[in-house]
Amino acid sequence: MEIYHKPGFWRSLNQAWRGMLHTAKTQKHVQFHLVAGVSVLFFAWWSEVTRFEWLILIFAIGSVISAEVMNSAIETVVDMAQPNYHPLAGIAKDVAAGAVLVTAIQAAVIGIIVFAPSLLRLASRMF
Repeated sequence: MEIYHKPGFWRSLNQAWRGMLHTAKTQKHVQFHLVAGVSVLFFAWWSEVTRFEWLILIFAIGSVISAEVMNSAIETVVDMAQPNYHPLAGIAKDVAAGAVLVTAIQAAVIGIIVFAPSLLRLASRMF
């Protein structure tokens, strides 16, 4: 009888970190969202957003990156289970990509709401 051995916390953390690094290195969309997230954080620092706005922005960025990572995992599993084209495999991948789109739109709306006052002040100084 085989006994299931639960991995320790540090081992699990190492595996999660390894998965995140692999995804960041191999997935162009994740790379794009990481660069976009860092850019948003820089703009948040520059525009001196409130503590609450920092929290909302960090949550939005994390949501988009999390959705993108899950999308990559789902695509990998679908490709492994169905290496040839199948309509249901395509739908599964499209639905996962749709989840990324929903979170990206949500994050964009949050960014507009948070940064609109700073952008309007900047525009009024320029014109």
